[in-house]
Formats: sequence, C-alpha cells, structure tokens
Amino acid sequence: MVTRRQSKLNEVSYVCYTSQIKPKNVEEALNNEAWVEALHEELNQFSRNDVWFLVPRPKDVNVIGTKWIFKNKMDENGVIVRNEVRLVGQGFKQIERIDFDETFAPVARLESIRILLVVAWGADRTLFIRRNDEVFLVAQIYVDDIVFGSTCSECALDFAKEMKSEFEMSMVGELAYFLGFQVKQLNDGIFLSQSKYARELVKKFGLESTKHFRTPMPTNLKLSKDESGKWVEETLYRSMIGSLLYLTASRPDITFSVGVCARYQACPKESHLIALKCIIRYIAGTLELGLWYPFDTHSDVACYTDADWVGNVDDRKSTSGGCFYIGNCLVAWMTKKQNFVSLSTVEAEYIAAGSCCSQLLWIKQMLKEYGIDQGTMVVFCDNTSAINISKNPVLHSRTKHIDIRHHFIRDLVEDKVVSLEYVPTKGQIADILTLDVSRFESLRKFIGLCIVN
Repeated sequence: MVTRRQSKLNEVSYVCYTSQIKPKNVEEALNNEAWVEALHEELNQFSRNDVWFLVPRPKDVNVIGTKWIFKNKMDENGVIVRNEVRLVGQGFKQIERIDFDETFAPVARLESIRILLVVAWGADRTLFIRRNDEVFLVAQIYVDDIVFGSTCSECALDFAKEMKSEFEMSMVGELAYFLGFQVKQLNDGIFLSQSKYARELVKKFGLESTKHFRTPMPTNLKLSKDESGKWVEETLYRSMIGSLLYLTASRPDITFSVGVCARYQACPKESHLIALKCIIRYIAGTLELGLWYPFDTHSDVACYTDADWVGNVDDRKSTSGGCFYIGNCLVAWMTKKQNFVSLSTVEAEYIAAGSCCSQLLWIKQMLKEYGIDQGTMVVFCDNTSAINISKNPVLHSRTKHIDIRHHFIRDLVEDKVVSLEYVPTKGQIADILTLDVSRFESLRKFIGLCIVN
C-alpha cells in the first residue's frame, strides 16, 4: 500500500499492530494477541525494575488485591497508537490511619506545565515528550507521563536515551499531545488547546446538535440553592462538573461558570443542570478555542486581580479572580469564593489581591528554579482604595475589621516583591473570572484565547 502522507501510513500501521477493542476483563484480553503482548510487557516491567518480592504475610494486616486496567492510548487525531495495560493495587480497600498514614503521587500542577511550555519555548524551540552546568534541561512529571525541554537539542536526545535505557520507556517525539492537551508548535509560538476533549465532552452529554450559546451563562443569571426547585440525579450532575473542570485547564473563559455550578453538587436542582448545559452548549460553539503563547515575549510576571462584591446569592460572599502572565502568556488563573463576607468592595478587592500575591510567590519560586529571577511583580487592580490600603500601614475604621492574615500583602509591597498598580475597569482582564458577561467576548480575546488554524 502506498500513501502520500506519512501520517496516513502511520495510521495504517497502528491499525495493523494494535487492537481497536478495549477488553472488559482479563479473560477477554487473553483472547487477543495484541493485549496478551501488552500484559506480558507490564509483568516484565515489574520483574526488570524489582518492584516486588515475596514476603510472609504479616499478622493483622489488610492485604489488598490487584486489578488489571486496560486502555487504548490515542494521539491528537483520535487514532489508537498503543494498547496500554497497568496492574494496580486496590488501594480503595485500605483505611486511612489504619492501613496507611500518607500517600504520594508525582503529579505536576497544570500551571507548572504551562509555565514549562513558555520557559522552554523561550529558551529554545525544541520540546519533547517522553512517556512512562550551562545546559538547561527541565522536565515535568505527571505520574508516568513526562514532558521536558532543553536549550540543547542534543542534550534532550541524550536525556531521552538515558531514560529509555534505565526505565525502558517509550519516546513519543516532539510534543504534540500530552494529558489531553493538543500542542501545536509553530514558528512564532505555541498553541495549547483541548479541542478533541471538548468535542468528546459535548458528544458524551448529547448536546452536539443543540443551539450554541455565545456566553457560558445568560446575562444577569444568579444561581442559588433553589430550595423549591426540582431535584436532579446527582451522579450525572457531578460527572458533568468533573468533565468541565478538566477542560478549564486550557479554557479560563468557563472557569467562573463551572466553579459556580460546582457549589451545588451536594443537592443539585434543575436550574443548576440547565446552567451546566448552557456551558456545554457554549463549548459546542467554541470547540477550537485555545491559549496562544507567542515566541516574542519577555519573562516579567504580572497579575490582574478582581472581585465581585457579595456576588453569591446564598451567603453574600464575594469571589476572587486573578489572571497571571509571564510576558504576554497567560500561564495561570484562579476564581475562588472568599471565606468571609466582605463589608465593602474595597475589602473584597483587597482580599482578592492578597490571594493573587500568594500565587505570584509560587510562580516566582518556580521561575527561580528555572534560573529566571524576578524583580518587582506588578499586580493590576481597578480599585484605588484597595491599592492605598496595601501601601498604608496605618489601621483605620475601613480596615481594622479585616483579618490580619490578609495584610501580608503590605509586607510584600514594602519589600518591593510586588507593586499594586491601577488599571481602568475597561482594561481589567480578570473581569472574565468574575463573569462580566457584557464584555465577555472582548475579554476572552484579551486574555489570549483564540483559534489557530
């Protein structure tokens, strides 16, 4: 067979040498040659790496069983490229503080992966993905997936060879698909999206044929507990929330809406389910949206912070929002309901700014590990009174009731770690994380969400 495109040839080879069916149990897997080979590969890995050894059964100990997990690994085009098998312990049968004291898994924060993309791309336009002195090489680990970048292509290849030799892992090549993220490396930047995942999400909940919405939530919609509303099935509601939460890893435009709906998982009502379906119908019309990280950017860290005063109908608490940039690249964002009821817009904005400063310190520390030092980081706020409070150590009637822990921002300002600067409301990007629906489409563009063909 002759094909004009290498990708088509690869697709044919995957079909020939991998199983297109996912077995439900070991018995089904043993009847398929491709899955039998994958089973042997997993068992051989345990033996080669000396993972286990036989010991006498301890007395009064809960011995857990094992379970085989089968999964078809796909590329960014949805083509099955590998049949993967994992033998896992049934840890859910253990009881905390009786069978174990602590747990740990090497899982990188999604913000750190986005930061890595920006840093590695700025250092050298070479990124690789690997599964299972003056030269700069950095890697992020997410369980058995690893993404790494280097200022030296040869060093990246040597690192890959060393890992393959030591742990017998497979090297997928240039970064294109990682943890459900589609990564397009272009001459002038990187485009990060989850369009494949978004398409599957819309189809999963049967909303691909419905009318699309222009915003995640209707204008002026205020969700509440809706005590008299019709109860809906919790499992479906929570499944929709969980699916949408993972999509927020590349879609800050739905972060606030999903967060609001997530507050009602304990007792969801029909009004909450309708709001969730509105979000999915909005996604159905914006499947290809993603984050654009331009190459010609600097490494200065800045933040936009905002708050919606008493926005929660049930308890009148405010919501903090923040967008965090390295140069022109949006690498992190947050939207979180505040723990206390704010007595004024000033207090709400001040608390939001303090929350954003905590995230800024984490980003600064991470960049320091990459060899990038930061000067004074700018926090843009559209409330002049909140800015003045951060610079004035004198307590007065407007601030004496604010919890002392929120005043750590004053120390950061005094030490010139951060600097609060005024930004007009029209330029406040973080409004999209407190759902300013009237400017939603323009804000979506300003934060860096776009479509790259």
